[in-house]
Amino acid sequence: MFILLSGCAHVISKDLRTQVDTTVTFQQVLQNPNAYKGKMVVWGGEIIEAVNQKDGTTLIEALQKPLGWREEPRQTIASEGRFLALVDRYLDPYVFRKGRKVTIAGEILGEEIKPIGKMDYRYPLLSSRQIYLWEDYYYYPVPYYYDPWWGYPYGWRGYPYGWGPPYWWRFNFHHHRH
Repeated sequence: MFILLSGCAHVISKDLRTQVDTTVTFQQVLQNPNAYKGKMVVWGGEIIEAVNQKDGTTLIEALQKPLGWREEPRQTIASEGRFLALVDRYLDPYVFRKGRKVTIAGEILGEEIKPIGKMDYRYPLLSSRQIYLWEDYYYYPVPYYYDPWWGYPYGWRGYPYGWGPPYWWRFNFHHHRH
């Protein structure tokens, strides 16, 4: 029973979630990060870069994504902007690499201005209290070879329609010997 229930648990601790100001939106903070200093938030998104600092901390730049069930960043192109999170320990940049999904609970420290291309961008800066790195999901395409006229409805040599070896196997090369 525990295993079933643990799958539904939030990834951010209850203690931190009680400190979060849920009325503060990412968009509000993005407009004026300094006005929200000290507020606790839970944000998530995709890692753009994780940079280890000389003092042993790690600065994560992330593209914000709306959070869904269990505070997991949604698989969507929608984003309200970027943010920075300062983590008080070394994180391996390969593990925390570009494209991985992350959820961070942290306190707003203010803003940091950094260039993106040739423009300056105002990043909200968090001091991370808890960070959760989501598993990489690999989506393997279903082996479906579409040929509307070939072998319908039974497919190739008894395989259910749409399954079986790639289409080019159908042209058995040994049949073409002279």
